[in-house]
Amino acid sequence: MSIDLKLEYLLSGKPARVMQLLTDPVLIRKWSGEEGIAEQKEGGKFGMFDGWVTGQVLKATDNELVVTWLPGDWEDGTPPSEVHFLLKPHAAGTQLLLTHSGFPNEKERDSHKTGWADFYFDPMEDFMLIIDKS
Repeated sequence: MSIDLKLEYLLSGKPARVMQLLTDPVLIRKWSGEEGIAEQKEGGKFGMFDGWVTGQVLKATDNELVVTWLPGDWEDGTPPSEVHFLLKPHAAGTQLLLTHSGFPNEKERDSHKTGWADFYFDPMEDFMLIIDKS
């Protein structure tokens, strides 16, 4: 049985800007405060939070990014989970649909549920509202 998480966020930037924030190493550093990369090509390198998460890009289009996600503190031998970001235009900016599947247990799923907001999308939105507007 796969342990999955589906979340939805509304971000103020247009989909092209949100995709830049998800993939550009310079911008990832600016909004997250840590090193990250998501090469926009199939088989590309993925990593976040100064290497705490590693993975590979499975799909990258203008409105979709799919990556494997393996935190460094998961038990050795744990297979990576998979994260699917889907960006849809919205009157307020971008509707981001996130599907994170293949968690090793419910505790990790629950931790990531709050982590996505706290460490990813809230800082990204703050960056767009404060830095991008200045």
